[in-house]
Amino acid sequence: MSDNETVQSLSDLGEIAGNVTVADEAIVAAPVSNAPLREQQIDAQGRAYATGRRKDAVARVWIKPGSGKIIVNGRDQEVYFARPTLRLVINQTFQVAGREDQYDVVATVKGGGLSGQAGAVKHGIAQALAKYEPALRSAVKAAGFLTRDSRVVERKKYGRAKARRSFQFSKR
Repeated sequence: MSDNETVQSLSDLGEIAGNVTVADEAIVAAPVSNAPLREQQIDAQGRAYATGRRKDAVARVWIKPGSGKIIVNGRDQEVYFARPTLRLVINQTFQVAGREDQYDVVATVKGGGLSGQAGAVKHGIAQALAKYEPALRSAVKAAGFLTRDSRVVERKKYGRAKARRSFQFSKR
């Protein structure tokens, strides 16, 4: 090849390089599949299990396909979480995933107050849903439900009235 000619194929590059031989076959890339990266994790009863945490509350959550019934500590969610805002927090995960009234949830919660327990159940539901349907993981993760909210109450320090508040100052 002369200096002013353009390279038309890989074999032309081989001629230019001299000793290097270039195969004419194209490199075949591995086929990209739409299969989820993780596999489904289900127990013998067909349930997915996960643990959710928020503040001092820890929730153990099991989900399985059903009619959308949510049982918390042996009671219905309307009884256990009387405030509508807490029930809204629990159902957020199903709304983001588009799976309202498709899964039954059984949860046991210990520690903390009602707000922390509702957050723990939400975190557990999100984790369990991602284990039951790995394809939903990206949607649930994008909403931020798989991340544990690590904010907890700061401990009280000595010489202070609370964690940071000092005692009332008295000039006399």
